[in-house]
Amino acid sequence: MTFIIKEKLFSKQWLINYSLIIIGSLILAAGFVLFITPYKIVPGGVYGISIVLHYMFDTPVGLVALLFDIPLTILGIKILGPRFGVKTVMGFVLTAAFVDGLTYLYGFEPLVEGDALLSSIFGGVVIGFGLGLIFKAKATSGGSDIVAMIISKYTKLPLGQLMIMVDSAIVIVGLVIFKDWKIPLYSLIVIFITGKVVDVVLQGISYDKTLLIISDKYELIRDKIINDLNRGGTYIKGEGMYNNQEKTIIYVVVNRRELAILQDFIHITDPDAFLTVINANEILGKGFKSLRDSQSDF
Repeated sequence: MTFIIKEKLFSKQWLINYSLIIIGSLILAAGFVLFITPYKIVPGGVYGISIVLHYMFDTPVGLVALLFDIPLTILGIKILGPRFGVKTVMGFVLTAAFVDGLTYLYGFEPLVEGDALLSSIFGGVVIGFGLGLIFKAKATSGGSDIVAMIISKYTKLPLGQLMIMVDSAIVIVGLVIFKDWKIPLYSLIVIFITGKVVDVVLQGISYDKTLLIISDKYELIRDKIINDLNRGGTYIKGEGMYNNQEKTIIYVVVNRRELAILQDFIHITDPDAFLTVINANEILGKGFKSLRDSQSDF
């Protein structure tokens, strides 16, 4: 069974995905060259190892990362199956080429002189944005992610925890080699921000709210939602824990402006109503983003 999703050659989706890989790889490389490498920050992954080796032996960061990525990908295919397609290979090859190319053109000086903290923050943002674009194209970053996948296969430990453990081990290597406690602290900032920005790129910034409303005036609230807000919703039948009375719960998704309108209406209509507001990372369906559009994003 294959895990690789193939698009028709030169189709619209094919062009979009490969454009995302090229742009994402360039942005990712810029994050390392302009913000991370000059301050010896070790943000996990093969590039963390490459940065350490660069300062120990003056080796090219991109080339060394590529020399790690190639055998790791071959090993991953042998152990995990064909999960890593042409797009993944293209992603890490382009990133390595862009890193060394930008280093040759720009040099080793940081974009922000004398401010490692600011470089850590913006480096995390830039790297996260680049990685997010690559992930959108259904490619992966390879490298230490593959190591975590292999360990997960044999230990059954959660992949997310293993990725953190692998990256943390690489950060500790940076501490041992450079003997500077500021480096792992800056590195952890980069890792944290990178993860958050990747999530934003993949899921988007959403101001939508999920509401669960418990009220005896549920019919009036329903009319407000349907007629004034032009939204749909769902009735969920429930039972009170204290008195075992039947309850009708309204499940509805609204934006921030509609939430404010609905809260004011509920406060006036039924001050004893119970309202739960949940941040919704992504809403797919009629009236919001369609499932088809969501699939085309990845």
